Amino acid sequence: RLRHAPVTIRFVTNTTKECKKDLLERLTKLGFDIKENEIFTSLTAARNLLEQRQVRPLLLVDDKALPDFTGVVTEDPNAVVVGLAPEHFHYEMMNTAFR
Repeated sequence: RLRHAPVTIRFVTNTTKECKKDLLERLTKLGFDIKENEIFTSLTAARNLLEQRQVRPLLLVDDKALPDFTGVVTEDPNAVVVGLAPEHFHYEMMNTAFR
């Protein structure tokens, strides 16, 4: 019924463990009728903010989430994006993030 209603449909999640493409694949396998541009994640929000503020992030996100940041300049970072990425939370990376 929503598809025929005069409303915009969005699927919203706070996941930071996977990119939008992987999430789309998982949801379609579960039977959801969904398009990639209908998914809005916390990574989408983070990328939008990075672009609006024109900052260069250090990405402390799971490797599977990195495709959502393709094209974002990360050299000489002046911001930090933190997601669920326990493998990246170690002394050296945290020291880099704090600096």
